[in-house]
Amino acid sequence: MSAHEGRRVLITGAARGIGAALAERLAAQGAKVALLGIEAEILERTAARCPGSIWREVDVTDQDQVTDTIDEVARMWGGLDVVVANAGIASQLPFDGGDPEVMRAHIEVNVMGCYWTLRAAAPHISHLGGYAVATASLAAAAHAPMMGAYNASKAAVEALGNTLRIELKPTGAKVGVAYFAEIDTDMTSRGFGTKAATTLTGGGTILGVAPLKSAIDALDRGIKNRSRRICAPRWIAPLLPARMLAQRVMELRGFPELGLALQIAREENAQLTTVQRKKVTS
Repeated sequence: MSAHEGRRVLITGAARGIGAALAERLAAQGAKVALLGIEAEILERTAARCPGSIWREVDVTDQDQVTDTIDEVARMWGGLDVVVANAGIASQLPFDGGDPEVMRAHIEVNVMGCYWTLRAAAPHISHLGGYAVATASLAAAAHAPMMGAYNASKAAVEALGNTLRIELKPTGAKVGVAYFAEIDTDMTSRGFGTKAATTLTGGGTILGVAPLKSAIDALDRGIKNRSRRICAPRWIAPLLPARMLAQRVMELRGFPELGLALQIAREENAQLTTVQRKKVTS
């Protein structure tokens, strides 16, 4: 029998990319999966590939919506075993001349969205088999230019996961933080598909794109073992304790066209990798 058989799993950001692929992997192994996201049509198609799953259209920046949905799923299933706070966005942001709304969006989605998800799920996973994953990034440890908003938000996600791990320890629940480099997803292709990013990297990415399967394999193992740390590709793991050195390597790497890339980024008005809902104000 699979280690995931019968596990009750809730995943945010589950319409595409890592969230969708993870939902499919776990559902295929007998887990009950709740897929949450803002892209309803894509989410529904993804859920159709996940036997026994349910899906809900949820904006992780909306505290009440997140809490109500997670409570609903927990009531329906008699609890939760695993929550994966995976929803996230990315976009370039030069400090000098960049749009501060890009920073605000990263804080609202990546940081507050993770916080609302983990906060709402905490009482439901506070048992011996409970487990939470906060999806951070290598960007939490090594900070590249034009990625200030993403870097800061993922460092905050790492901190949230580490804090929750200590607070849930008395209940028997465990918490993992996931660190991914450039994975073959829409987020990576869209994020590095701008004119500014192409100029900065010479048409590729900073570190090279790893297969999506590497991230899903790592998450699969991590959830089975309720691991403290989940890394993909594997070479990320030794970088984390040596993050000060990793940052120095990033700085010494050099970006010959950085000045031009920053100028392009100021004028490009690149979109977020996942378009967000418009806020309605009264």
